[in-house]
Amino acid sequence: MIYAYVRISKDKQTTENQRFEILKFADEKRLQIDEWVDETVTGVKKARLRKLGPLLERMTANDILIVSEISRLGRSLMEVMSILYQLMEKDVKVFTVKERYELGNNINSKVLAFAFSLSAEIERSMISSRTKEALTRKKSEGTQLGRPRGRLSTVTKLTGKEDAILELLRKKVSCSAIARIMGVNRATIRNFITSRKLDQKVART
Repeated sequence: MIYAYVRISKDKQTTENQRFEILKFADEKRLQIDEWVDETVTGVKKARLRKLGPLLERMTANDILIVSEISRLGRSLMEVMSILYQLMEKDVKVFTVKERYELGNNINSKVLAFAFSLSAEIERSMISSRTKEALTRKKSEGTQLGRPRGRLSTVTKLTGKEDAILELLRKKVSCSAIARIMGVNRATIRNFITSRKLDQKVART
């Protein structure tokens, strides 16, 4: 049996790109895919809790598993190695489209899989470390990270409604009533009025 496994991490992503890559690869290798397994889930979730888990259990000797890239199997070094070891022990081959790996139950495949997984893990760790260091440096330099507390975003649900709110204020409509009219909570309308200085405009009229 030849299986194709497709995993995406977010609902906004689609499986179409991975499917296209795998189909093109299978056509080049003259392979006929017998079953597709698709799922939307974060790589952090363990394989046994994903659709991949039951697939790994039922695969047997001489089966082939095709993935677009080896990182589709998992996001941690230990998980990827565990999955590859499990498949190689069953004499299941793993083909990856992007890296062009053909991994089987042989020492060269195991070394290659380990080297790739280790480098991917190190790269993620370094990116995380660099990000943390940059944030720490900016903080030490006095740079305020994130949106300043109490400040509204440049564009909000009330953007463009300044004139309408100003007119309501001039008619002595309460903040609570304006909030209900605009479909926001009272704190939001008060912050908006203050940040846009609408109360000062009313006072000058």
